[in-house]
Parts: sequence; C-alpha cells; structure tokens
Amino acid sequence: MEKQFIVSARKYRPDSFDMVVGQPSVTRTLKNAVTSGKLAHAYLFTGPRGVGKTTCARIFAKTINCTNLTAESEACNQCEACRNFNENRSFNIHELDAASNNHVEDIKNLIDQVRIPPQTGRYSVYIIDEVHMLSLAAFNAFLKTLEEPPAHAIFILATTEKHKILPTILSRCQVYDFHRIQVKDIISQLQLIADKEGVHAEEAALNIIAQKADGAMRDALSIFDMVVSFCGKEISYQQVIEHLNVLDYDYYFKLTDLFLGGNYRQAFLIYDEILELGFDAGNFIAGLASHFRNLLISRDEETIELLETGSEIASLYRQTADSCSVGFLYEGLRILSACEVNLRQSKDPRLHVELALLSLCRITGTTNPVSAGPKTPEPPKTPETPEPKQSPTKLDNPRINRPASTPPVSNNGTTGFTRINEFLNRKTTASEPSVSSPEKSNDPVSSAPLTTETLQEYWLRFANRIKEDQPRLYHTLTTQLPILEGEKLVKINLNNPLQEKAIRSIQAELRAYLGECCGVKGIEIETFVPDQPVGKKLYTSEEKYTHLQKKNPELDLFRQSLDLELE
Repeated sequence: MEKQFIVSARKYRPDSFDMVVGQPSVTRTLKNAVTSGKLAHAYLFTGPRGVGKTTCARIFAKTINCTNLTAESEACNQCEACRNFNENRSFNIHELDAASNNHVEDIKNLIDQVRIPPQTGRYSVYIIDEVHMLSLAAFNAFLKTLEEPPAHAIFILATTEKHKILPTILSRCQVYDFHRIQVKDIISQLQLIADKEGVHAEEAALNIIAQKADGAMRDALSIFDMVVSFCGKEISYQQVIEHLNVLDYDYYFKLTDLFLGGNYRQAFLIYDEILELGFDAGNFIAGLASHFRNLLISRDEETIELLETGSEIASLYRQTADSCSVGFLYEGLRILSACEVNLRQSKDPRLHVELALLSLCRITGTTNPVSAGPKTPEPPKTPETPEPKQSPTKLDNPRINRPASTPPVSNNGTTGFTRINEFLNRKTTASEPSVSSPEKSNDPVSSAPLTTETLQEYWLRFANRIKEDQPRLYHTLTTQLPILEGEKLVKINLNNPLQEKAIRSIQAELRAYLGECCGVKGIEIETFVPDQPVGKKLYTSEEKYTHLQKKNPELDLFRQSLDLELE
C-alpha cells in the first residue's frame, strides 16, 4: 500500500517547546509556569496567522498533563497521558473551533462539559481557536465560567484579531502576543526540513520562500511543498522566482544604474519588459521601494544587519549602495511612496509609473548621452552687440532674482533630457514674491542738504517701484509718510504692528535706496506704533446687556414692552 503524503506543516509540526520557531519569550514563560506550578485558569494566544499559536496551545496542554516531566520542563512523550495525546485519543484535551461553534447553545454545551472532571490526568484543557468569531451573546454567556472555572479546567483561547474580543474577556486571561517569525529563522527551519527530505535548495531560493511567507512558518512550509512539486529535489533561485511570480533582483539593480545615469529611455523599456512578464504596476513599485530601502540600509555597517537577503544579494547591495548618495535614495523613496499612493486612484497606472521612473532619472541631474538621443549641432554664435556703458551705481539688494536667460535652440529644438528639464524647471520670477527694491537706482543723487520734503519725494519714488509686485506695502508707504529728525533719523508713524512688520522686512533695502539717492550714509529708520486699546471682555449677561444698551438706548424700552427678563 502506497504511503499517504503528509504536508510539511503537519509532518514537521513541533511537539515540544524547544522545537517552536521564533517565539522564545512565549515558550520560556510557559515552561517557567509549568516548572513553578503557577498555572492560570485562562490564556489568550494572539498574533498573526501561522506563527504557532495553536501549536503552543497543544504543547502546553500536553505538558501540564504529563506525569513525568523532563529537567527542561518538557513533556516526556512516554507516559500514558503523552501517548494518548500523540495518538489523538486523549479525553483531557478538547479543541473547539469557534467559527463553527459560535452560538449561545454551543457555549452552553461547553459549560456543561466543563463541570465533568477528567477521568485520567490532572487537567481538562479546552483550546478554543479563532475565539473572536464567537457572537456577542456567546461571549457574555462564557464570561462567568471563564472567570471562575472548576479547579480542573484550563482554557486556552487563540485568535488572530485581538481587537474583536471583548475587554471583559481580555481582563480574565493571561495574554501572550506572538510575533511574526524572522526571515533568518524561517530559512534555518526550511534548510533543516530540506535536509531531512533529501532536497538540495539554494540559499537565495529559500530566502525568496521566507520573504513570500511574510513571517508565517505554516505559509513557508506550504510554499516549500509547492516548490518541491515544481522543481523536484533540486531547488534553484531562478525556478523559485519563476514559479512564485517574483521579480528578479537583477531588474532592480539595472534600473538603479539607469537612474544614476539619467537614462530614462532604457528605464521605460525595462518597465515594458516587466509588464510583458505579467507583473502588476503596484507590485513593481512596492518592490522598487523595498529595493531603495535595502540600498539605504546597506550604506552603513550598523544597519546592514536589517537586510533580509541572501549573502550573494547582500554583497550586490553593498556594492551598489556605495555609488548612491543618501539624498538620491531619500528622494527616490519619496517619489516611489507618492506613486504607490496615486496608483490606487489612477485610471492609467502605467503613466504614473513612467512619471515616477522619469523623476528618478532626474534626481542626479545628469544626462546620459544614450538617453538624450543624438547630439544636435550648436547654432553658430552671433556677435553680441556691445551695450553702452553706464556709470557704476550701487545695487540696492545683491540677492535680486533675475530671469534666467533663454539658451539658443537649434533647428530641431532641444532633445532628450534637456527639453524635459527645461519643462519641469520652468518657473518665472513673477510666480515668486519679488524683491521689494528695484534692481538699480537711476534717480539723480541730490547734493542739497536732506529735508523732510526731499525724503518724502524719494520715499514715494521707492513706493512706485514696488506698486505692482507688493500693492499692500505700496499702500502703507504712500499713506504713512516719514519725517526727518536731524540729519539721518527717519521717523514714521504706523497704525498697527502688521504695518511695522512689513516696513521692517524691507528696511535694509529702503535704507540703502534712500542713502544712495539722498547722498547720506547711515540713514536710520525708526517706526512707532501706538498702543492698541484693550477692551474689557464681557462675561455675564448683565454686562453684555448694559454694553448693548449704551449703543442703543431704545433696547431697554423694547425689553420692557415685551416684559422680558435677563437670565
């Protein structure tokens, strides 16, 4: 008779605490509880799928009923209770699926069963899996028994959704949080099982399986069985990525080189090839973002331990990370994160991905000759017409924004990346706040002594120069004229602190302009704002009514005519 096949998740299911993978804190705590004899009446095991919650519950139930514990507080697997459990004929351990027994009647039957003491062994253990599936009425019916069960009864609840359980249930249990299993632990367990099954597997192949499992050992074993059925006794990296539909790392490294060189054309072609292989745009962007994250952590010896790849792939990440700056990687992650968000609402995902690839190629600001297309000849330079020389004048503000000069365009126009950069970087100075002062002061310099009239004349000239760019500041300058005290002190009375703040923002440029036009160095501007009256706040109804009555005396007659009272 042919031997029946048993899946690896069941065949290699741990039967002792030491065999549990990736949950050392939970297993240590449970073993210490068994050793000390301090057993609670209710436990709650919570965590993601496939991390060992039900397995630990079964091991714990077998261990507390074992009559001959080992020195490590493990079940002996030799006594009658252990043999009955291993042969699935134990009457002391009861497993209940809450998903199919979620009604009040099911809980009532369980409560009636709990009252019966075990015929052999010390404890009756009730394992309730997926306990969050119980109805609200079933939870409430279970509360009293869960809080004060018989001395021989122990409840072990397991769930993947802790937030769906009533707080009154949580407060009656000892809660154990199971976490996702690390990739390295899954790889070690898969390698152990592969050796037992006589399967030769590459480290990179097992790494892909572990990453695909997303921290769940049961998922990893299921994928392992599927890959063995596909590959046979020899499991290679290429076969695994082909069967599991995982994009090869080589594509990400090629794209990184293209981004650094600004070769957006080849990046588009590679992305088209990826789409031809059947990969989704969202998965591609997520994988590329993960690739940039791996490059970022590979730049430092302290963070490279966070890299969850094989040794060969890790060495490639180290080499590539040396040629990538932190700024490049940070900007790349920002672009990819934004693209991933926009893809969910986009009707044209390909366009969004290609825009992201284009932005990634522009980060370094370099233009690859391949990406820019054939180089166009430069047009012949025309001799520049000499401009008439002007007398040197003082610049009011050396930080003035000047419009960028337009480069000469060939007959064919700009090509490749030059045209794209010009389009994306085209920002006129009109869209930005302009500098308050003019570029040059062409006003005649006065040689006469400075007077208030002369000062106000140049003051208004300065205001006219900023009239179009800053109309509010122009209004302030024209309505609040200054006066001159002494030879260099300019005083101006303002209405409020906002006007004072606006004047101070251009004070340096204004002083330079007036000093140049008036021929006086070291002009000082002093602003004065009168104290703002602070009105008394009205709190009570009487105060508010009195205030309104002062404004309108007829209000009191209106109140009396309607016989109204203040509350």
